[in-house]
Amino acid sequence: MDEDRRIAAADEVAADETFVFTATQGFETTEGILTRRDDGAVVAYTNYCPHWRDVRFDKGSGALVRNDELVCGKHGATFEKSDGHCTFGPCEGAVLDTFEVTVEDDAIYLTDDDWDSAEPGLSEERDLSSGSRIDF
Repeated sequence: MDEDRRIAAADEVAADETFVFTATQGFETTEGILTRRDDGAVVAYTNYCPHWRDVRFDKGSGALVRNDELVCGKHGATFEKSDGHCTFGPCEGAVLDTFEVTVEDDAIYLTDDDWDSAEPGLSEERDLSSGSRIDF
């Protein structure tokens, strides 16, 4: 696999946690999060809530994961880790965008053709959201 597409070591992604990364295509960047499904497979979703795209799930210290769901810290919306479907909140029924990833030789690689490279961490240090607001 191409080292420019290496995101993390496979053991850095635990079942009840997320791992944030930045994908790049030319001058364009976007953030994603890695997590594990119940069967142990690694999946990657975009690092924002579809209700407000400036709200990150993972601000660099891990997203809130509860009962096998990702939780938006601003709205309280919940998304199934298995497939990214929103089961509660203002975007109920929406589905998180995904990235194609592959685990090979104990490492996780971005294999999505829409992106040239990936690296661990946030694309910017600033937080675009303004804190919790569960009232939608």
